[in-house]
Amino acid sequence: MNHLVKNEYGFCQDGKVYINAYLNFPQREIGFVRNTEQEALDYFVNRFELAKTKVIQLASEINDVQNKGSYLTKVVQMKAYLAEFDGLGDFQPLFTQLDSLEVFLKDLIQNNQIKNLEIKRALIEDAKLIAGQEDVLQATEDLMELKAKWVKTGPVDKKYQDSLSENFQEVMDHFFLRRRAYFEEKNRQIDEKILTLQGYIDSVHQLRKAEDLDDSIIKVKELQKEWKNVIGLPPKKQSMLWKNFKKANDMFFEKYNRVKGIEYKPRVDPRIQELTTMTGELELKLHDQPNMTATADLAKAYLVKWKEITAQIKSVDRQMAERFRNVCDKIFEMNYLLRVISYRHPALNEKPRIEQLKIMINQMDYMTKKERGELEDFIAQAENDRQMEEKPIISKINTQKRKISMKELLLTGFKTELDALLNA
Repeated sequence: MNHLVKNEYGFCQDGKVYINAYLNFPQREIGFVRNTEQEALDYFVNRFELAKTKVIQLASEINDVQNKGSYLTKVVQMKAYLAEFDGLGDFQPLFTQLDSLEVFLKDLIQNNQIKNLEIKRALIEDAKLIAGQEDVLQATEDLMELKAKWVKTGPVDKKYQDSLSENFQEVMDHFFLRRRAYFEEKNRQIDEKILTLQGYIDSVHQLRKAEDLDDSIIKVKELQKEWKNVIGLPPKKQSMLWKNFKKANDMFFEKYNRVKGIEYKPRVDPRIQELTTMTGELELKLHDQPNMTATADLAKAYLVKWKEITAQIKSVDRQMAERFRNVCDKIFEMNYLLRVISYRHPALNEKPRIEQLKIMINQMDYMTKKERGELEDFIAQAENDRQMEEKPIISKINTQKRKISMKELLLTGFKTELDALLNA
């Protein structure tokens, strides 16, 4: 005798649990009875809540996300999951909800694909216009930006996808063939100009060996004029060739002046001369200890003047600039040292030189160690805060290192002078 225990959605029979047919799904076995039939039915009724929760979660996700179209596959997969889910409950509302979501997402995808089709067709037309621009470099940059937009634009209907991609790639390929030809021609022109300039250099060397130097100097000056007309080379190559041309000219005029008995005095830019004079004056005053306050004021004024003059000059010799900066730093550090010492030794300059040096060495040594310790603490804190790559932090560290370095240089000088006096 078959014992039957059932509820609204399924039943137990012969030790097995079945789900009733619903929608277009036939009746099927979903489990077996472990203890009692009622416990088995209750277990699968409770298990149905899992399926219900998954559908609710999926619907919620679709509602919240921006890129809803990507969830169509998940909806289809959820329907397949429910069709084979072992549980007892009202599956029909869940399938109805999933069917609605599927229709909604398909319509959304279709509308998006229509918009994407319009966007990509417009991008192809824009690409054609850009590819036709005369400025190849600007066109390259613009096309790269446009390509990024193309990649970010979503998919279109499959029947348009291949033809659109082919059309876009055709425009890009055609442009980059043109771009390659452009650079090949540009490189050819550069090679021509290099040969021309090298020819001028060789010509100057040959003219230096000529017997008629008066005729040669006319030709050299013509070559100098011609040189200015050859432009458009890479800066490094232009600079290298110019150095060689200048060297050839210098050798030519050196021989010409020697043969003609002309004493050549190189022209010095008065602005450069003024920078040199300022630097030399401060270097002399660095040793004028009693008037260091006035010297520090002069150094501040010269710093302002230096910036004004160098702004008018194309380039300043790096060694001269470093020399000027060093003497200014030394003056400022020396002035600060004397100001600190004056609080305890107001009559420092009246003391014997050996005593002055001992006082200055002790104070400078203390200040140097103190500032170095503070700098190490600052660097450690910056590393802990992960600020070592920030420009203000780097600038402050470099400034402090320079100040400490100048203090150490002065300290070394004091010690050297003291040793000389003690051993005299």
